[in-house]
Amino acid sequence: MKKGERTKQHIIEKSAELFNRQGYSGSSMNDIIAATGIKKGGLYRHFGSKEEIALEGFDYAAGIVGSAFTRAVEQEESASGRLLAFFKVYEDVVHHPPFPGGCPLQNTAVECDDTNPELRQRAYRSMTGALDWMKRIIQEGIHSGEFGRDVDADSLASFALSLLEGGIMLSKLEGDNRHMRMNTATFSSYLRQFCSRQ
Repeated sequence: MKKGERTKQHIIEKSAELFNRQGYSGSSMNDIIAATGIKKGGLYRHFGSKEEIALEGFDYAAGIVGSAFTRAVEQEESASGRLLAFFKVYEDVVHHPPFPGGCPLQNTAVECDDTNPELRQRAYRSMTGALDWMKRIIQEGIHSGEFGRDVDADSLASFALSLLEGGIMLSKLEGDNRHMRMNTATFSSYLRQFCSRQ
């Protein structure tokens, strides 16, 4: 990687952490300068605006979390295990989230819902990607006979992601992972009682 590419990547990585902790609106160009150690002129050599940095920063943060999900999912053999793997990634969201500041999807979606259409669209794509991934896992479970054929993959995926994001929000707000533990246990029980045919 060339020096310019390394500098650009450094800006993206540091800014992604900053935005995920402080939010887009709560982070100024001076904050980015402080976080990256790069002067304003250096930032503008690589990006045309704060929004451009935020968009690439979101993609970077979402990619880190996506890679953590992939590693966790690949360790599981059953469809139920693969769905629960998403929850395992955030089991210690209070102290050790997969990306500093918590869930980039949640943080961006909440802040930018009515204020930044471009960032909102990135968050929306991230959400639909997660839902589609979960639906594929559920459909594989139906095909293998692990789940009953009457299982609605769309509804179950929505339920899973809602439990995951809700557990993240409540745990971070309270400063205690108990909400993630409870939601994981609830979802695990739900899968056993209503979906498993074994």
